[in-house]
Amino acid sequence: MKLLQVADAVRYERMTTDEVREAFLADELAIPGSLELRYIDLDRTVVGFAVPTINALELPCPAELRAEFFCQRRELGILNVGGPGVVTVDGTEFALDKLDCVYAGRGSKQVTFASKSSDVPAAFYLLSYPAHAEWPTAMVKFADLKPVELGALETCNHRKIYKAIHLEGIRSCQLVMGFTLLEPGSNWNTMPPHTHMRRSEVYMYFDVDAGHRVLHLMGPATSTKHLVVANHEVAISPGWSIHAGVGTKSYGFCWGMGGENQRYDDMDALTIADLR
Repeated sequence: MKLLQVADAVRYERMTTDEVREAFLADELAIPGSLELRYIDLDRTVVGFAVPTINALELPCPAELRAEFFCQRRELGILNVGGPGVVTVDGTEFALDKLDCVYAGRGSKQVTFASKSSDVPAAFYLLSYPAHAEWPTAMVKFADLKPVELGALETCNHRKIYKAIHLEGIRSCQLVMGFTLLEPGSNWNTMPPHTHMRRSEVYMYFDVDAGHRVLHLMGPATSTKHLVVANHEVAISPGWSIHAGVGTKSYGFCWGMGGENQRYDDMDALTIADLR
């Protein structure tokens, strides 16, 4: 499991493009037939992908966790962004179509991932934070999520926000997780921007067509940089950084947070005019 060490706001000011990408972008995760994990020192976040093809994949317990099993002291959010698949948690099977979500609570000992067809494999995005309390494993189907509509076509940011793991949905210890889908004709996400020092956040971009990219804006409002992000890559956002993006074509993204609280609306708003 590769370690990503995130830079602070002081070092960030002097970083080259390659250094920014090394510190704030997790890539090469969604590999067919493989389960890949990255450990981020910011809030001890773990992100990854499981893309089972012919054979099922089992969630390992990397030595870096110093645990008997992955969820011994952790909770795990799982979002399918591929074909139909099955997640099995301690013997209980959950059939996931695209955009269905499973939460595996602290104490879950065995988690496996399988695709229903190797021709169109499932692609399970994994997001984990430490947990000090146990909440039951649960699933929510995309069809059962009630979106919140934000933005407008005139500002190119008309979008629907789907909350899966949150205070009014699947309960967790600290993990908050969901995804955003852009409406046709819009390509900006999270604009106007915001920060929230009480939580870190990660964005995993999906449905980014080959040959297209998302320009993910980051940094303090008065000193922004950008990451050019491809499909299934993860942008890491410390509390001092904005997190917004614009795509060269339509896309979706999964957002996830961990930190001081689970209030989705706990953010420090900025105006577009604040950006530099």
